[in-house]
Amino acid sequence: MTTETPTPAIATTKLSVAHKAVGPRTWVAGAAANLVTGVLGILFLIPLLWVVFAAFDADAGLKLEWPGSDLSLDNFRAVLTPETTYRPMWNGLVLCVGSTAIAIVVATLAAYPLSRFETRYKRPFLLTILFSTGLPITAIMVPVYGLFVQLNLVDTISGTVAFMATTALPMSIFLMKNFMDGVPLTLEEAAWTDGATSMQTLRHIVLPLMWPGMSVVMIFTFIGMWGNFFIPFILLLSPDRLPASVSIFTFFGQYGSVQWGQLAAYSILYTLPVVLLYVLLSRRLGGAFNFGGALKG
Repeated sequence: MTTETPTPAIATTKLSVAHKAVGPRTWVAGAAANLVTGVLGILFLIPLLWVVFAAFDADAGLKLEWPGSDLSLDNFRAVLTPETTYRPMWNGLVLCVGSTAIAIVVATLAAYPLSRFETRYKRPFLLTILFSTGLPITAIMVPVYGLFVQLNLVDTISGTVAFMATTALPMSIFLMKNFMDGVPLTLEEAAWTDGATSMQTLRHIVLPLMWPGMSVVMIFTFIGMWGNFFIPFILLLSPDRLPASVSIFTFFGQYGSVQWGQLAAYSILYTLPVVLLYVLLSRRLGGAFNFGGALKG
């Protein structure tokens, strides 16, 4: 048998077609997209630069300017107190870590049957979850507060953690189910043949393979809880139980004029837990869902 090789005319035609695909119109579209992206990046960068510059400026204002010779750590020294930073940060970690842990566990157990079993109620349940993701929290806060009053859960950490986890469940279940769909069912069927139960396959096969997806859901849930202002502001009354997301509100008007430098320093400290969480879990985000080696043999 002989293999046909493309003639020079055909090769030249293919090169000319590929060359024409990257024409002036394509170049202009790419340049416009890069320009718009650059402008949006600058618009997001300017507030971040103000936060960094103002945090090291003892006389910071709303104007974006380099501290210069006035560079100091006075703003950080002013906010690094138990009442202003340490206790609110600890309260926020307790609320967010607790609610994130509950949401991840419940979302995993709820997403597994939705991903692996077919029932007549699967589609309506998924649509209900999808609808719940867009439900504004302000629409249900009044009846929830009334329920908390009847159950004597107002101003309690445990009740607030439970409700914050509940608000994160719809999106967590939806994301967890999509990530779980990427794990091949053949791996579980092989384990079932060897006598493993569904919970054993979930623990020893599905969860290790979808750990990158769980990391994404964990980061997404924690960030949403860490920046949640409305729920702890309504359900927690004691000042010593308020998280950092609520205590930052005291910089706006409680002491008369706003201390912009201290507010910027507190904002930097406030973002550190989220940045640290992302750094710790970022290694798990690479190479997600590469099951080619698991299916060989």
